[in-house]
Amino acid sequence: MYSVKEAFYTLQGEGAHAGRASVFCRFTGCNLWSGREQDRATSHCRFCDTDFIGTDGQNGGRFEDAHGLAAHLMNLWPHAPEAAVPYVVFTGGEPLLQLDKPLIDAMHAQGFEIGVETNGTLPSPADIDWLCVSPKGDAALRITQGDELKLVFPQSDAMPEHFTHLAFRHFFLQPMDLAPRGGQGTTMQDTVAYCLAHPQWRLSLQTHKIAGID
Repeated sequence: MYSVKEAFYTLQGEGAHAGRASVFCRFTGCNLWSGREQDRATSHCRFCDTDFIGTDGQNGGRFEDAHGLAAHLMNLWPHAPEAAVPYVVFTGGEPLLQLDKPLIDAMHAQGFEIGVETNGTLPSPADIDWLCVSPKGDAALRITQGDELKLVFPQSDAMPEHFTHLAFRHFFLQPMDLAPRGGQGTTMQDTVAYCLAHPQWRLSLQTHKIAGID
C-alpha cells in the first residue's frame, strides 16, 4: 500500500535538474515533522512549507501495489512525439518511508528515470537514478553520498561546513523562504555571499515560484 498526497506533471524547479519536465509524486508522512503547526517548534524541520498530510491532493490516493501506482504516474507523462526519457521525482514529506524496490522496479519497467528528494535520515534503496539529500537541522544523516546535496540556508544547526566532506557530486545552497513562517522575502543575499566565498557550493533557486509554476 502506498499513500500519495499528490502527483502532478510540471518542471523541476530546483537543483541540478531545474527546468526538466518531471512527474512529481509526493508521498504522505514525514519522520521529522508531523505536519501539524502545533508541532513545528519542536520538530527537526521547522521551516517546511509543504502539505504532506492525507491523500486528498491532486491525483492523490492510496494504491494497493507498485504496478498500480506506476501506471497512475505514467498516465501523467505526456504522449509527445519527440523523444524524451520520462522522469519522476519522489518527494514528500519523506519519500523513503514508502519508496521500495517493487516500486522502483515498476517505474523502471515504465521507462522512467527515478529521482528522489530525501532528508537523508533513512537508508536509501538501490537503483535510484538521481539521489538528492536535503539535510534538516540536527537530524543525523544515514545517506552520506549521492548525486546532489541541497541545503536550505541558513540553518543554525545545519551549516554548510558540516557537509563539505561528504561524497556528493553537486553541492547546492538554497535561500530559505521566510514567507511560510510569517516573514517576508528570502535570505538571498546571505546565500549568494556564502557561495561566492565558498565556491564548492552553487546557488539553487526555487525557479517554479519565480516562474509562477505549480
